[in-house]
Amino acid sequence: MLERIEDEPCVYKKFSGSIVSFLILNVDDILIIGNDIPTLQSIKTWLSSCFSMKDLGEASYILGVKIYRDRSRRLLGLSQSTYIDKVLKRFSMEESKIGFLPMRHGISFSKEMCPSTPQERERMSQISYASAIGSIMYAMICTRPDLSYALSMTSRYQANPGEGH
Repeated sequence: MLERIEDEPCVYKKFSGSIVSFLILNVDDILIIGNDIPTLQSIKTWLSSCFSMKDLGEASYILGVKIYRDRSRRLLGLSQSTYIDKVLKRFSMEESKIGFLPMRHGISFSKEMCPSTPQERERMSQISYASAIGSIMYAMICTRPDLSYALSMTSRYQANPGEGH
């Protein structure tokens, strides 16, 4: 019925003419998407005959990613605004300026910005720089590829970040 996608061990597909269906697994959650309601219903029926499961209806969130639809305009989108707000709060950056570019033009980083005194090193050791980089990386991978340049630049200094980084 469904065929596993070779490079994605938790994603299965089914193509039948112009009908397309995908099944995505994550631990005990399943997301089924496609362009034909009867086919999606048959997949759900087949799954419920094999496993005890609950149909929670249309998905609105999965793995911290909000799924939104505008059926009148035939649009489907993903957003991690709630996740990003949590990350900003976790790193005490809720009051940060909101901008369109993740990294302003002309900003450059260097090793000279790394801490040079024991006091600077001590202060920076209290900042979870690598954890912040990882949190931002999740957003970049899921919904914000525009963050990749800024993340690439800042992640170079994980071993010894300075105030400017």
